[in-house]
Amino acid sequence: MNTPICDFVRTYANSKQLRFHMPGHKGAGTLGIEHLDITEIEGADVLYRAEGIIKESELNASALFGSALTKYSTEGSSLSIRAMLYLAMLYAKSIGREPRILAGRNAHHTFMTAAALLDLKVDWLYPEHWDNLVACEITPDYLDHVLCSQTKPAAVYITSPDYLGNVADIAELSAVCHKHGILLLVDNAHGAYLNFLSENRHPITLGADICCDSAHKTLPVLTGGGYLHISKHAPECFCQQAEKALSLFASTSPSYLIMQSLDAANRYLAEGYAEKLADYVPFVGELKVRLADFGYTLHGNEPLKITIAPKNLGYTGYELAEILAEHRIICEFADPDFVVFMLTPEISKEDLDHLVQTLCAVPRKEAIDIKPPMPSKPKQICSIREALFATSTEVSIQDSLGQTLASTRISCPPAIPIVVCGENIDEDAIRCFEYYGVEMCQVMKE
Repeated sequence: MNTPICDFVRTYANSKQLRFHMPGHKGAGTLGIEHLDITEIEGADVLYRAEGIIKESELNASALFGSALTKYSTEGSSLSIRAMLYLAMLYAKSIGREPRILAGRNAHHTFMTAAALLDLKVDWLYPEHWDNLVACEITPDYLDHVLCSQTKPAAVYITSPDYLGNVADIAELSAVCHKHGILLLVDNAHGAYLNFLSENRHPITLGADICCDSAHKTLPVLTGGGYLHISKHAPECFCQQAEKALSLFASTSPSYLIMQSLDAANRYLAEGYAEKLADYVPFVGELKVRLADFGYTLHGNEPLKITIAPKNLGYTGYELAEILAEHRIICEFADPDFVVFMLTPEISKEDLDHLVQTLCAVPRKEAIDIKPPMPSKPKQICSIREALFATSTEVSIQDSLGQTLASTRISCPPAIPIVVCGENIDEDAIRCFEYYGVEMCQVMKE
């Protein structure tokens, strides 16, 4: 597979041109990569008006993922989430439907800011059985029941895989949505690699209308590299308006370093990546069995994520993460209940084995029998937009009871809302804030 962006930039860098253009380092500097960092000069194409090398590279990515259109993001999935919601809003208006989204409650805070910017109405999908804030299991039967009992939204929005490694049944959820004439939008930030498993589990393959991938989370791509994928059965306006949707929220100075990493990843993915996963994933499964046999409680069903709930061995997630850090092992995420490890074939089997040996050498202690508090379903006082753009003041959590939240960032790790801005802060919410160490919040001024 060719790499047109990489080829152009390297040719330009080797030509030793005098750079009377941005960036200011002029191709030289302390990092050693400045010569590959360019701007949208002649021949370099324009990211959100692509007609040349970027379009060629994106077509390569589209072929790999089986989409009608794949667009690059150099601002991660956050940019793509905003674009997805904008496209859903355009579609709703085109068919005379209210621009309302039915969203899983574990949506990332970027979803909240996008809803505020677009003035979307959001109704929340709560799981039938709620035992932690990060996961939000939505079964097809439950979704069907909810959709039968309300006015049709423009789209359903879910997060899969979630941060703990739970992968939803996208095929069945998409079937339910399409039966009701509703779009399915998926935040697949953690799941770009799912397309290359022996059994393809990527949302586009399984029926989602549109999804975002953070390539940098699970593929060998620089931080900020992402995809917006549009399926072949999505409304025509999605492909027609995708670049407009992205450019509405994007920087006009996209990183060519990130674009080169996305371009180079196409060749990496096309030339043996699926075979690497076919060998690697079963080994990860064996390690999960070893950890379970030792006594750890494992969470989630994502192939390249190990999520441990260590309280039964006497440790909070924070404490176990600190022990691992002493052994130079750095996890992706830890909170009072979980430790999360994100894996890729770039981590050797020997290093994975070292992780498991270290975990299994941790001395057992008396189990911790403290479960995380669950918030109630907070009362909505005003829209997300009204709250986010209101005049606000900072107060301590203890003084926030009965007030209306005005911030999108009051959450448990990792950026999952305990209370959404525009909602009332009740006693259950305060217990959650305290459990996750949140001390201050922004509330609307009366």
